[in-house]
Amino acid sequence: MTREEVEACALALPAATKVVQWGGSDVYKVGGKVFAVCGLGDGLAFKVSPIGFEVLTTAGGPGRQAPYFAKGGWVVVNLDGLEADDAVGWLSTAHELIAARLTRAVRAELGL
Repeated sequence: MTREEVEACALALPAATKVVQWGGSDVYKVGGKVFAVCGLGDGLAFKVSPIGFEVLTTAGGPGRQAPYFAKGGWVVVNLDGLEADDAVGWLSTAHELIAARLTRAVRAELGL
């Protein structure tokens, strides 16, 4: 998957925005909160549930703990060979997890 394809998937989510920061990484946010980062090395980092973290980072899983983000339940996967269906699902879940932590007022303002 390319960074452009990741961008298309991430920005298709409700109220998602993109900024470029942290040395040229594409940072995707909802309500000002980060839900995914593309460009950390050759990977895509995203927020996951505790169960998702275990599944994606243990033996045979496609991901690893995201540097600087692992304590918060973030995983990074390589873009090389990343399937679009997997990326869409992971980005959607990451978006939902972060959006759920926004205040009621912010969610209402964003139409979430």
